[in-house]
Amino acid sequence: MIKETIIILLLFAQNISAQQITSWKFSFGPAREVTGYVQVKPSLNYSDETGYGFDFGTIPFAIDRGTKKPLTSGFITGDKPFYFSVKLPEGNYAVKIIAGDMKDEAETTVRAESRRLLFDKVVTAPGKFRKLEATVNIRVPEIGETGQTVGRKPREMKKLNWDNKLTFEFNGRRPCICALEITRVYDPVTVFLAGNSTVVDQDDDPWASWGQMLPAFLKKTAVVSNHAESGLSLGSFLSSKRLDKVMSMMKPGDYLFIEFGHNDQKEKGPDDGAFKSYSGRMRLFVNEFRSKGGIPVIVSPANRRSFAEDGTITNSLGDYPEAARKIAQEMNVPFIDLNAMTKTLYEAMGPEGSKKLFVIYPANTFPGQEQALNDNTHFNSFGAYELTKCIIEGIKENKLELRKHLINGLPAYDPALPDSFGDFSLPLSPRSPVTVTN
Repeated sequence: MIKETIIILLLFAQNISAQQITSWKFSFGPAREVTGYVQVKPSLNYSDETGYGFDFGTIPFAIDRGTKKPLTSGFITGDKPFYFSVKLPEGNYAVKIIAGDMKDEAETTVRAESRRLLFDKVVTAPGKFRKLEATVNIRVPEIGETGQTVGRKPREMKKLNWDNKLTFEFNGRRPCICALEITRVYDPVTVFLAGNSTVVDQDDDPWASWGQMLPAFLKKTAVVSNHAESGLSLGSFLSSKRLDKVMSMMKPGDYLFIEFGHNDQKEKGPDDGAFKSYSGRMRLFVNEFRSKGGIPVIVSPANRRSFAEDGTITNSLGDYPEAARKIAQEMNVPFIDLNAMTKTLYEAMGPEGSKKLFVIYPANTFPGQEQALNDNTHFNSFGAYELTKCIIEGIKENKLELRKHLINGLPAYDPALPDSFGDFSLPLSPRSPVTVTN
């Protein structure tokens, strides 16, 4: 009887440990514990055993102001960006960050996972604090209970988007993080993204995409789940079971934004082409997502930076933008003509000015960058930001219900009148060195 009781207790303990916690409250003030919060010291490194801690060898430092308000009496900060990770199961998580300092001004930029922008240069005056709220999606390669997994590329094996934790990057001129709260949620609208390198959460600066900028434009009532990956076409997205993964995660009322074309045009089989395999697969994406109550949105592929002698953009994407348009018309799908908008944008900035949108830099622009970067397809942070504004305009023009989940106060954007590059800044992510391939 005693032996049986011990076995039962052991099994019970194993079951409890196997059930991951989905709600956390962390305080970072060094001087005192706060009721209901886990106090985290700067020296705590992340481990799977603990389930949380500072990651990738970054070590912030803590400051105590000695005030009577426990949660804002102290904070963590750093001379360099720092990372904090929490082990969590797949799902959507409401995130609340309390940022600010009792004595000095603070400026905080927050990214999550593979450099998804959540909050951009949030400034708080001395003695003022902000509650920064967003929803973040995390996922794993396993596809529901099917026993199948997403077929990932070698470079994705260490991608933060696919691991078993939620990682935050705290960055900016002077980030001051007092507390962090994380809670699993089920109600937010999820915006799934299917696409290639112009959409993917780019891991390394100076590359960026509109997909990883979009979260910063959404309220906490909506969340982005970016399943795009560099080099993918509609066909390879399907064959690697990424659409299966999206379908296993979606619920009625969610969105699927679909942008392909750059890599599809490289497929040269007898049944390939804009009006053959591309169109057929696009119809499949639309029908599959609609079958479960989802809302597909077709996005025409962004132009490459390819100028003619007269200063106009040449069509380097063949019939693919037109095929995307025709499928949208045929199937009555919301359509965002990013191809047309990027043509307008590049031509407005001109052959020289448009270089500021792309990964085009002389050697030694960034630490350790010994070779020049001359990429006329992929965007830097400024370019990604401008393309995101094009996507936002497309959401508004199509009168999607998603527009109600955009942050308040977004002005109208005209790609013929782009923002000033000189007025734009976004701190670099330090986790990976600048590379010369993408």
